[in-house]
Amino acid sequence: MGTVKAVCVSEAKGVQKSDVGSAAIEADFGIVGDAHAGKWHRQVSLLSFESIEDFKARGAEVVDGSFGENLIIEGIDVKALPIGTKLACNDVRMEITQIGKECHSHCAIYHRMGDCIMPREGVFARVLSGGTVSKGDSIEVCGEN
Repeated sequence: MGTVKAVCVSEAKGVQKSDVGSAAIEADFGIVGDAHAGKWHRQVSLLSFESIEDFKARGAEVVDGSFGENLIIEGIDVKALPIGTKLACNDVRMEITQIGKECHSHCAIYHRMGDCIMPREGVFARVLSGGTVSKGDSIEVCGEN
């Protein structure tokens, strides 16, 4: 069992997201108001709180959403979850579809720190059923394919 530490969105791709505290998530779409939502396999991005804290310990000055992540999760090592793993948070059900991503043009964090964790540790999911997710909500692994 984990906890949602932040819910982040941005209106444009390629920019840092901002923590909005709570958001509606639509089935087969993603977070309402987020530029990355749509009919594809990367509707919601997740990053472990612990990964961010480790990165901060190396001297990075980052805030929630700096890596372009939608949900920051404490207590679950999301990068270790196999593709096909299902997560549940309130009425929202998501399925992990991708672990990591190729970074075509290095972000501002990479240029400042020489590294960015999202390409290695970011996880992407498609939304199976919608609802609302808020900071402080419990999230759990509820199965694999």
